Amino acid sequence: MAEPFAVDRLVFGPDDVDLSRSPLAGHFAAETYVLGAFNPGLTRLPGGHLLMMVRVAEALRDPVAGGHVHCIRWASGRYLLDAWPLDLCDTADPRKFLVRGGAWRVMALTSLSWILPVELSEDGLDVVAVHYDCAVAPHADFQCYGVEDARISRVADRWLMTTCSVSPERHSTTLYSSTNGLDWQFEDIVLDHQNKDMLIFEGRIDGQYWAQTRPLGDLYFTYPPGSEWRAGPSINLATSPDALHWKPHRAPGLRPHAATVANARMGGGTPPILTDDGWLTLWHGVEPKEIVGIYRTYWSLLDRDDPSKLIHTAPEPLLEAAPELTRPLEDRLYVRDVVFTTGIADGGDHYIVASGEADLACRITHVPKAHFSIGSA
Repeated sequence: MAEPFAVDRLVFGPDDVDLSRSPLAGHFAAETYVLGAFNPGLTRLPGGHLLMMVRVAEALRDPVAGGHVHCIRWASGRYLLDAWPLDLCDTADPRKFLVRGGAWRVMALTSLSWILPVELSEDGLDVVAVHYDCAVAPHADFQCYGVEDARISRVADRWLMTTCSVSPERHSTTLYSSTNGLDWQFEDIVLDHQNKDMLIFEGRIDGQYWAQTRPLGDLYFTYPPGSEWRAGPSINLATSPDALHWKPHRAPGLRPHAATVANARMGGGTPPILTDDGWLTLWHGVEPKEIVGIYRTYWSLLDRDDPSKLIHTAPEPLLEAAPELTRPLEDRLYVRDVVFTTGIADGGDHYIVASGEADLACRITHVPKAHFSIGSA
């Protein structure tokens, strides 16, 4: 079980989003609502305040009508509605629906996501400002179903933000940059189809940028009988001279361990930050359960000169879903058992950790730095 921390609360949620200022406002007549405001990238601004880049999943209030299920799509500067025959669709997962009848597994999302900058106090516990004018929204065909899950790294004097861009063309990783942490410029697609959870290290190694990646697929080759590893989604590594052109690293990164089902599926959480003991990385492990699974946050330390070398992984979760935090939002819950950690910042004697709670709201936790020392783990 994860141990409780003295500071652990929700700081921003769906009711805090003003949809009249959404990028989607006025584009179609159907009513929308905020399915979730969650999975925030986190960074510290030059003046000392923190900034969350919050994923706002905006969904149709009544997606099913006239025997069809509808979804939102960006096209040529407008947001449109598409209608799919209900008898062709599997709507068991509230986050998406599967379209049956093809040779491949094909799905559509029940919401379209955009990224909202939310400025916080220095300790991350109070909202100072919400910057709708700096929102990051779809602007190209490869983002027609949304921009998701920002992860922010400050490397020298530049902020780098990776996002997932969703479309039928590809499920790609896209890069944005900023010189002040608030105003973001689109750079390019940096990883291609179905490579999620790209986390750029907060610092270069021998002049190279490093990143954790997580390629996905429907087929994995087995490890030999008796191996300590389990085949499946894992955290890989890549390097780049400029943060735009990435080469996969030969050695593997973090892999799911065969001895536990708690990380039967795993992926990156926070951009790795350098500590006295090595690169600290927080990641998620997923235990199979029903449709979505149980998401928990774990941590590892990687060698400061060669991040493919694992120094330590704590076996106990750092964070688990906290039902007491979402109890006031019980009527809005659509998934449970999910904490998805996406940001970290230095708070002095502690780290300020940002997570998405239940795919619904933004959670801030203060974790003492001593918790991450190998001797206390």
